[in-house]
Amino acid sequence: MIFEWIQRIDRGLAAAERGLVIALTAAIAGIMMVQVVLRYFFSAPIFWAEEISVQLLVFATLFGLSLLVQQGQLVSIDFLPRALPERARRGLMVLLGGVMLALLVFVAWLGWDWVNRPDVRMELGATTQLPRWYNFSALPLAFALMAWHQFAAIVRDLRALGGAPA
Repeated sequence: MIFEWIQRIDRGLAAAERGLVIALTAAIAGIMMVQVVLRYFFSAPIFWAEEISVQLLVFATLFGLSLLVQQGQLVSIDFLPRALPERARRGLMVLLGGVMLALLVFVAWLGWDWVNRPDVRMELGATTQLPRWYNFSALPLAFALMAWHQFAAIVRDLRALGGAPA
């Protein structure tokens, strides 16, 4: 039962991330198209378009990376796992997944600590004068989501090691 809940939450987060990445990408495309039209046809560029687009791109990249972790589609060297028998392969995946989980949690913690520093909290965007901490907070949030997805993958592999279907 707990396994099903973990996997359901994992799939739900992935669906939300997918929708968010699609929306952010569409927003970037829309802002930049309007920027091009206004700049070159009306000589009236949007002063904040580039800054906001870069911030949206950071969000889209980090949450897209989290989605790749959930789908197991990160670039990897897999000649050793493919050469191993199924049980040994799952064991290796649990071991490597544990290392990756520890790293993701550590980076999320470092990111959260960094975002909460007073100098970072006071930093403002160059053109918009909006606080930048909300943009920086994408880092610890995305790494926490990646850690969750990695945890769910470890649970799947452990279950498969025990003989249950993953």
